[in-house]
Amino acid sequence: MGQFINLKASDGFTVPAYLAQPEGKPRAAVVVVQEIFGVNSHIRSVADKLAAEGYLALAPATFERVKPGVELGYTEADMNAGFALKTAVAQLPGAGVLLDIQAAIYHAAELSGGKVGIIGFCWGGLLTWQAACTLKGLSAAAPYYGGGITADEEIARQPQCPVMAHFGDHDHWIPMEGINAFSQAHPDVAVHVYAANHGFNCDQRGSYNQAAATLAWERTLAFFAAQLV
Repeated sequence: MGQFINLKASDGFTVPAYLAQPEGKPRAAVVVVQEIFGVNSHIRSVADKLAAEGYLALAPATFERVKPGVELGYTEADMNAGFALKTAVAQLPGAGVLLDIQAAIYHAAELSGGKVGIIGFCWGGLLTWQAACTLKGLSAAAPYYGGGITADEEIARQPQCPVMAHFGDHDHWIPMEGINAFSQAHPDVAVHVYAANHGFNCDQRGSYNQAAATLAWERTLAFFAAQLV
């Protein structure tokens, strides 16, 4: 079981983060970036799974600047609430929530004494891509079905670390046309497409796809094992 700790961003803002630590010395660290539902039980379970693989995992609460203590489920009402909070975060001045992710990267590096990767889902997938392109201290990034990642302004970004991206071919939020454009623009990014819908990794959602989730997780672990040594 992990615990929440407080991080301090460069602008002085305090952001809570869920910390899951492995037994013994961490092999490396991974920052886990939430969906639009907060650092809920699913995101905490991802961090716990990474800790079980030997990684120190840290999941910052990326809604904290607009509303503290957010933990949503996956109902339509939760979806609407999450979208509203995401919109509010997008309107923050300057680097906004990326400051909190940078604080998590620095703290994860300090605690683990090793390299740092990042993984994110849905909105967190987009933030993971942005982090890979703009933040310091990352050695690997694995965005899952990042909403908005195939927009022209995102495709135009250039990652500063190796990236493995996971998509579903039935994802109505991210059409295959956009995935193909992203893949063509970034031949160095390992792009994997699964016969699955948006949110296929989350076993609390109706779109959960066990086969796709298992394969993507195996690929992600192999990717981190190769890059975070």
